[in-house]
Amino acid sequence: MKLAKLDFLLRYPDRFNTLMAVRRPNVDAGDNPWLTGTIEQSMIRYRYGPWDPAYYALLGALTGKGLIEPKHEAAVATYCTTQAGHDVAGALAESESWRPVRDRAVLLRRYFNLTGITLKNLIYETFPDIVDADWGTHL
Repeated sequence: MKLAKLDFLLRYPDRFNTLMAVRRPNVDAGDNPWLTGTIEQSMIRYRYGPWDPAYYALLGALTGKGLIEPKHEAAVATYCTTQAGHDVAGALAESESWRPVRDRAVLLRRYFNLTGITLKNLIYETFPDIVDADWGTHL
């Protein structure tokens, strides 16, 4: 799932900075969105890369609140924001407290708007320790 790979890069700024240095060495990676250096919840090594088991509940909650809607294309589950979701995201993006996250999301979209498989391959190529980790290992 592409969302998981982008979330990994958002949640782990050191990994993001390393990947940016490899792919775009002359681009400023910006501020760390987690200025305290803490991560709310770690991700685990799963079949197709970093994963958080909470995704299913989170996607269900966002769907239930009408902020996203599922789309199924060629047996692949995808999601898109509804107008209400777009409005909420826009309001968060304008708030000062979410500025570092917004700025990082802009960089993710600009430089890593790739397929989930391509992102997985980039992560695996750049971070062999993730490939070597056993399934279920916290990253």
